[in-house]
Amino acid sequence: MSAEVEGYLVPAADEVPLAATVFRSPERERSPVVLLRSPYDQRLNHAEAKSWAKRGFACVTVDTRGRFASGGQFRPYVHEASDGAAVLDWVHAQDFCDGRVILTGASYGAYCALATAAAGTAPVAAVIAAVPAMGPGETARDPGGAARLACRAGWWSEHGGTPQPRPPAQLDLTHLPIRDLVDQPGWSDLWAAPRRGALWPALRECQVPLLAVGGVHDPFAADTAELAATWGGPSRLVLGPWGHLLDAHAPGAALAGKRIGALYLAFAQAALAALAAPALTGATRPALTGAAAWIATGDHWSRWPADTGPACPLSVVRGVFTADPAHPFPSREPAADLAPDANRPDRALLHSAPLPGGVLRGRIGVRLRLRADTPDNDWLLRLSTVDDQRQLAHTIFRDTAPPGHPVERTAELGPLGVELPPGTRLRLEIAGHHWPRHARNPHTGADPVDAVELHPSRREVLHAELTLPWAAAADAVPAANLIEEVVR
Repeated sequence: MSAEVEGYLVPAADEVPLAATVFRSPERERSPVVLLRSPYDQRLNHAEAKSWAKRGFACVTVDTRGRFASGGQFRPYVHEASDGAAVLDWVHAQDFCDGRVILTGASYGAYCALATAAAGTAPVAAVIAAVPAMGPGETARDPGGAARLACRAGWWSEHGGTPQPRPPAQLDLTHLPIRDLVDQPGWSDLWAAPRRGALWPALRECQVPLLAVGGVHDPFAADTAELAATWGGPSRLVLGPWGHLLDAHAPGAALAGKRIGALYLAFAQAALAALAAPALTGATRPALTGAAAWIATGDHWSRWPADTGPACPLSVVRGVFTADPAHPFPSREPAADLAPDANRPDRALLHSAPLPGGVLRGRIGVRLRLRADTPDNDWLLRLSTVDDQRQLAHTIFRDTAPPGHPVERTAELGPLGVELPPGTRLRLEIAGHHWPRHARNPHTGADPVDAVELHPSRREVLHAELTLPWAAAADAVPAANLIEEVVR
């Protein structure tokens, strides 16, 4: 039997109509409901909705306010909590809902789910948040404060303030100031948003189970991990060898032939079983208690973080360089060949001694002693292996310090999961830019978003050492067993 499909207009609190499609389970008149809201055209989620319906769930897909078939104006992140609450109330009032609702979504849709859960206006059974784009400030700037450029300019020019996406624009990312680069509602306000929005304190009060899924190559990986750590209820974090599209380009590669939807289904079923257990048996919930996290390490998955070992000093191959925003150090994709950067003079270069080998799992700590002759600087840290130039991780942070004064700084690389053979040497490159992924720091003290003048900066790396999260390979879980481990 196929799912029964019905279309509705759900009124928001201010009566703006929100377009929804209901896929009823062919097996039950009343069933648990999966609610999925997105600004990217709910029709793209209908295949997933049918899959949920075949497995005993009703599924409701919704266009967010101002997008596609929904009314109102699309103002990113402004209405998602109140509109989500209105849709959740509506779902609970429908005859197909048995009172158990699971909120799910990816990227912006994950924010929709989280904002709805945090509003706390109606019962929620569980939340599934994949590669969450946690808010305007969280997406606009890295945790270290550097301004993201290429992805934000591309997203805003395509989606900002429009009912349907515009064709991708050919943007001149060298344009100054960046604040004038995109002429769409909300673009300028984006850069004034705090790095941590108002949603975060509310997440600590959420008590239902959470599945947070991300990729070590996703720009929001750190936020995904922080989400799981902040969540007030039981949480499960899964970080695979993926980017922002998860397993879209490598179906089943990390889950022993299964798509990531199999993990979502197993988690949803476990959350419902845990919810029902006290009523049925009077016992404590048998699963999904506490917090646990897994990260992909080659063909296996491992719990993380691992214990950190002693400091690993780095020898300075080249410690002095000039960071020139007129000729910025380039950003590279995770799997890109680093050979084109081999002779660039605008970076410091540091090497480790040969390492004993093993599994690195979690975050790598970096302790630095730095000096610059400009008052405001970005520092890019890119870690790779010396022999095969394999990228492992990178981070970038913005720093202010008196010009010419040595300063002590710490940073973190990752999260990552990788197995290194004995004798591996690590290479740490330190540069002043990461363009076009991040805006160019002008070295004037101005916010890179507002800069119109660019000045070079002389840099020195005086000392650097790593703290490596070594872990035993013996506790790794085969990919075929991961889903079972997550839902315990």
